Amino acid sequence: QVQLVESGGGLVQPGGSLRLSCTASGFTLDYYAIGWFRQAPGKERERVSCIASSAISSFYYAEHVKGRFTISRDKAKNTVYLQMDSLNPEDTAVYYCAADRLCAWQEPHYEYDYWGQGTQVTVSS
Repeated sequence: QVQLVESGGGLVQPGGSLRLSCTASGFTLDYYAIGWFRQAPGKERERVSCIASSAISSFYYAEHVKGRFTISRDKAKNTVYLQMDSLNPEDTAVYYCAADRLCAWQEPHYEYDYWGQGTQVTVSS
């Protein structure tokens, strides 16, 4: 059974950091592009970052997280991470990871095949 599980969310003060994890079971993440998305209450889901499969080895970031968020992959743990630094209240959302063959970063409405259940990130003092 193909499954993605996010973890690492929580409550953090403005300026703080969190590291989200996306762990897969039933398939090898290394062969897939893994995207991070987020959805805040009352807002549409938006893309945050994507790491292409290891064979392609490309990274993509939304403009509003560039320089603050870092995506990475740990092949041995079958896990993709999203390191989030300098968090601000506008980063508050449910964060999801998703897997597909491609990041398709040039296609804003591209639908990924597999999704996790999400993890809540709240940035507040």
